[in-house]
Amino acid sequence: MGGFFGVASKQDCVFDLFFGIDYHSHLGTRRGGMAVYGEQGFERAIHNIENSPFRTKFDKDVNEMKGRMGIGCISDYEPQPLLIRSHHGTFALTTVGKINNIDELTKQLFQIGHTHFMEMSSGEINATELVAALINQKENLVDGIRYALESVDGSLSLLLLNDKGIYCARDRYGRTPVVIGKKQDAFCASFENFAYKNLGYSDYKELGPGEIAVMTEKNCVTLVRPGDEMKICTFLWIYYGYPSSSYEGVNVEEMRYRCGAKMAERDHVKPDIVAGVPDSGTAHAVGYANASGVPFSRPFIKYTPTWPRSFMPTMQEKRNLIAKMKLLAVEELIRDKKLLLIDDSIVRGTQMRETTEYLFDSGAKEVHIRPACPPLLFGCRYLNFSRSSSEMDLITRRVIERLENGNVTDEVLQEYADPESDKYAQMVEEIRKELGFTSLSFNRLDDMIEATGLDKSRLCTYCWDGQE
Repeated sequence: MGGFFGVASKQDCVFDLFFGIDYHSHLGTRRGGMAVYGEQGFERAIHNIENSPFRTKFDKDVNEMKGRMGIGCISDYEPQPLLIRSHHGTFALTTVGKINNIDELTKQLFQIGHTHFMEMSSGEINATELVAALINQKENLVDGIRYALESVDGSLSLLLLNDKGIYCARDRYGRTPVVIGKKQDAFCASFENFAYKNLGYSDYKELGPGEIAVMTEKNCVTLVRPGDEMKICTFLWIYYGYPSSSYEGVNVEEMRYRCGAKMAERDHVKPDIVAGVPDSGTAHAVGYANASGVPFSRPFIKYTPTWPRSFMPTMQEKRNLIAKMKLLAVEELIRDKKLLLIDDSIVRGTQMRETTEYLFDSGAKEVHIRPACPPLLFGCRYLNFSRSSSEMDLITRRVIERLENGNVTDEVLQEYADPESDKYAQMVEEIRKELGFTSLSFNRLDDMIEATGLDKSRLCTYCWDGQE
């Protein structure tokens, strides 16, 4: 995933930029970066933050960098922001998204005369450098940014800083957010709208799908009007988003409460306690408990001082280890109890199986699992939720492959996506048996959508139903 933040101010912007970026640390743990523009021109710093928080790695830089405008990011993959010199002049660029057609775009650029790209240590091209090359194909920055947005298969939102201001562009289908904040003599742009509140900014506007705006310390002006079609990622509310965030006017924490309540309305089990897997499962569990009357409890406590979110490391073995190490069990709240446990999702199933085994080993009578979203049937094409090379990493797909003897078509997958179908029930039961749960019931897609309060046509639900 990843997130970004930008500031244009009459005064030095580095303090606001530093803390605004830091507030996006829940979205990635690979690299952080800052670029500012001031009297000395451009300054930039990029650090690996896998083993140390953003604030620690950039403490020296924030005391040395100076500038009235700046952009920065928490990146889950490529180093950025990048400094680019082109016929547009020098600019800094940071992006959030996923480019599925990166090989095709690279080939096209080579054919029209682009000479080279730097390879990262992984052997891949830096996606932000590719976006810069696309922007540079046009005669002006606005046309170049629009061309980049239209060329990418996947998703792309960006901030571009030059000596005139900060250009802000939201993905053409609005899959990721870009929000603008305002205070006296300053504007900011952010992925998360809560990131600027403690810095004194108030909500100014949220960019629409494909909207391009330019921001200075004086104003924020729309250069390309937003399109009509919106496909914002529903998983922002279920998992990615911080509880104090809001997207399209819908708060993450409130949506999760509603999700939990929807699950409770359809449930028939009678557990002793309801619990959530920290962090994102907790709010769903509160909503379930409030609606059902079953007491909410915390048999797991997350050890927050050192362990990052488990999906961030590149190695699956490391993700599994961190997921296990960061949760501390309160055995007194587990022994002889019938537990209903809510997590945001089941992806591979490894972590939830190990968690359930531990609960039974600790004396739990029953363990009922309630994922807050429907079964994940398709790998994400838009936000790098998982960099898995195969959809067979999903436990649902492995089970379906087994049930269908390898004859899995799009039509068959649609049957498994229907919560009223026999195939869906069979899939859920097979997952339950494989992972050792007492019972398993996923949140329904229609209930989850209703919990957002948005029309389905404005939401991306691809990973659940395969609908573009």
